[in-house]
Amino acid sequence: MKTITIFLLGFMLISINACEQKDELQEKKQELKNQKMNLQEIRNSIATLEKEISVLDPEFAKKNRKATLITTTPVEQTTFEHFVEVSGAVKSRKNVLISAENMGSIDRILVTEGAEVKKGQLLLSMDTDLYQRNLDQLETEYSLATTMFEKQSNLWKQNIGTEVQYLQSKNQKQSLENQIANVKTQISKSQIRAPFNGTIESVDVREGEMAQIGSPLVRLVNHQEMYIKADISESFIGEFEKGETVIINFPSINQTIESKLSSVGQVIDEMNRTFSIEALLPPTDFTIKPNLLAVVKLSNFRQENAIVIPTKLIQKDHKGDFVFIAEKEKEELIAKKVHIDRGITYKNRTMIPEGLASKSMLIDEGFRDVAEGGKVKIVNSVI
Repeated sequence: MKTITIFLLGFMLISINACEQKDELQEKKQELKNQKMNLQEIRNSIATLEKEISVLDPEFAKKNRKATLITTTPVEQTTFEHFVEVSGAVKSRKNVLISAENMGSIDRILVTEGAEVKKGQLLLSMDTDLYQRNLDQLETEYSLATTMFEKQSNLWKQNIGTEVQYLQSKNQKQSLENQIANVKTQISKSQIRAPFNGTIESVDVREGEMAQIGSPLVRLVNHQEMYIKADISESFIGEFEKGETVIINFPSINQTIESKLSSVGQVIDEMNRTFSIEALLPPTDFTIKPNLLAVVKLSNFRQENAIVIPTKLIQKDHKGDFVFIAEKEKEELIAKKVHIDRGITYKNRTMIPEGLASKSMLIDEGFRDVAEGGKVKIVNSVI
């Protein structure tokens, strides 16, 4: 019984102590809340008084205004160059698809894709048995016609026979000569040879297949005579000339080279209102293939010692374009609005022909938060 009584007394003491601590915590929280409310009231009173005094005393307003945190960037005086970028493609002046000129089955294929071949080298041949039999028959007939013509010619010289007989034998001989030449041409066309030095890009037939007249057989490409072709809007007429340097980028292989314009088109395409340009491809240490995508960059404006600023800093009001610069006035830095003439823009940089001095400090971060004549403070970064 004593043990239970002692336990109950202890529990009551602990409960009373806990309640006292809880009441004390609530009192402190309420006191903090009251103090914050009082502080806010004081701040509001101070702000109200400052506004009222500022109306009555402008000098007080200037001295007590808060500075806007900013960063600055110097006005850049450098060479400004504007480029026109257009998409083009790699072309080859010797990129041909050799097609069949005769109808016949493919007898032999002597090359494979990727093979290097020389001009005149035999690539593939077609069955010529039919042409050969026709040739043999014509040559037999020609032999007889030649003999008959020689005999008729001798008789005609002796004034024997008629002129018609002589002319008929002569015509027969010449007709057979023409037929033989035609058949030999057909036989030679059945022997497909390389028209120039190059690489076999594709073989589009197999041995034993029947080729029709005009059907593709082999594609041959010469990689040594390639160039870039691109189309440019007619709005750039007269801005580019043959021999100008161009920068060519191949996005898919991440390679860039320099070249020169080899041709500037003189005719406008009436469908897309563009004219074409060409630039020869110099030797490279990487692989370039026909139809590879290329981006051609051409310079159409360049000026030395130009004033250049980030385009994002330019704002506009009823008077035109302007920027903010930071200037020292007495012992303070203030924001000053400077109206400018906007020039050409390229890749987020704009040339300023007039309005800015090269030693001016542009307000960068925070430029939208400042006002004309407002106090500013330069920091390393604005959060």
